[in-house]
Amino acid sequence: MSRSSTVAVAHLRMAETATPPEVFQISFVFPNGDKYEGECIRTASRVLERNGVGTHKTPNGIIYKENWMNDKMNGIGRLEHPSGAVYEGEFSDNMFHGTGACTFPNAVKYTGNFFENKLEGEGEFVDTQGLEWKGKFHFTAAPGLQLKHRM
Repeated sequence: MSRSSTVAVAHLRMAETATPPEVFQISFVFPNGDKYEGECIRTASRVLERNGVGTHKTPNGIIYKENWMNDKMNGIGRLEHPSGAVYEGEFSDNMFHGTGACTFPNAVKYTGNFFENKLEGEGEFVDTQGLEWKGKFHFTAAPGLQLKHRM
């Protein structure tokens, strides 16, 4: 057996015997007044880290619900702003990233792809008049955007 395959087998055996970290249910208030209720794990350095499902609320009314990984919003979640704006969809490292929908208090809505908090790729947009648009979005530009006709 070659050295690389011996190392690979050793890593595989370690992974098979490694126990998953214990999950804790906590309610925690941060020094700035933020509150977190949900699941966490203790890292190798003995620090509690948000991992799993939980809700984070800020004193000014921002609420994030659902999935956490590595102490960040990761996976599917919902972010509510006190203005009434809501984002529901995929998060990666605290950013809108993947597929999601952003709805604003004035009924404007974007549904589609996000890349690091920016509109990016195929999506649909409903404007303040209720008109529906479809096309490719690139941050604040939407070249070739087309109005969806209702017949």
